[in-house]
Amino acid sequence: MSDRKFALAVAATGTAVLAMMPGAPTASAAVSELTVDPSLSVGMSTNYGTGCIHYLVARLSVGIVPVAFYDNGALLAVVNPTDGIATIPWVPSSTGGHSLVALQDGVGRGVDVSVGRGYRFGESCVVTGG
Repeated sequence: MSDRKFALAVAATGTAVLAMMPGAPTASAAVSELTVDPSLSVGMSTNYGTGCIHYLVARLSVGIVPVAFYDNGALLAVVNPTDGIATIPWVPSSTGGHSLVALQDGVGRGVDVSVGRGYRFGESCVVTGG
């Protein structure tokens, strides 16, 4: 075996051993962005209303790890992402401030929204207050 081939074999073996060692670096899951889609809701102060259907959308760095969604600390749902995005419908049940959070593997993003009173008209929603 030539010196060059021997050096390549040693380097490849060392790389393989390092990759198998405990504590080797791995890709970390994380929510890179959380947005609240108001859907067909409109209002003067806020577009988010009680009884209206909105969508929480989490964009992810790793698209295979489940995502947990929270509203004011209460678990809403845990969902499996599709194509690097996790989405759930959100229908607020109370007016006022809502702190929404999406967590993936313990890392997440949050957003605060103000919720007014919603009045549904078919698929759309008119929001007052907030």
